[in-house]
Amino acid sequence: MKTTIIKWSIGITLGAVAGYLYWFYIGCNSGTCAITSSPVNSTLYFGMMGGLVVNMFERHKKPSDEAGKKADS
Repeated sequence: MKTTIIKWSIGITLGAVAGYLYWFYIGCNSGTCAITSSPVNSTLYFGMMGGLVVNMFERHKKPSDEAGKKADS
């Protein structure tokens, strides 16, 4: 449980930092870009994306594996 929270926190933090850096170096100056025109929007969006990317690599136990092992015993 704790490792899941730590992984999510790391992903969100890295994403937020990447979002801010993206806004700082590449961002939209005209204000017409919905995500990159504001540092807050860019940071929040990339933070969410970082959390989702980290969540893609989590392994979940399959309930069918446990049931099959008990039936074989």
